Amino acid sequence: MGNVVFFFILSASLHLGQFYENVAVNKSAWQMHPYPNRDWGADRAVDGRMSDLSPFGGQCTISTYNKKIAEWRVDLEKVHVIDHIVIQYRTDNNEWSAVNAYTTRFLGFSVYVSNTTTKEDGILCFMDSIFTVETLPNPMTMKCPDRESGRYVIYYNNRTHPPFPEGYSEHAFNELCEVEVY
Repeated sequence: MGNVVFFFILSASLHLGQFYENVAVNKSAWQMHPYPNRDWGADRAVDGRMSDLSPFGGQCTISTYNKKIAEWRVDLEKVHVIDHIVIQYRTDNNEWSAVNAYTTRFLGFSVYVSNTTTKEDGILCFMDSIFTVETLPNPMTMKCPDRESGRYVIYYNNRTHPPFPEGYSEHAFNELCEVEVY
């Protein structure tokens, strides 16, 4: 009887969406414009660590400066149905607020789910067009509208079409301390 009750509770919990597995942790990742001569590789964003949100804690991926496009992706190794994605952006271990310099870099990003390494082949899961430096959350949780299926999750940010909305940085960056895919 006890096993039946446990199974029923577990089944109900899974059905209600209370248990999700981060399918991105320790998977292969790639980024456009990696920062040269530093150990800030793309894999840092899927290492499961978020205790130090600065570049020197060894837990964040950081792209090089003065680029107009920033792109990062994780290979989930097989197709998954994706319910939601969580991004923890760099803070340098300072409070996340309008005065944190990294809010301007995070604004305006998009997240795609794709079966190829190309975002254009995928489906747009989220596009930031409403947040400001005062309202941008970090970490940011995005619910894919239709529980998209895909093998790759792609973070994309660009600064190619000025003028930019108020508060946006001039250049695009990957400064991702963790990307979780559920």
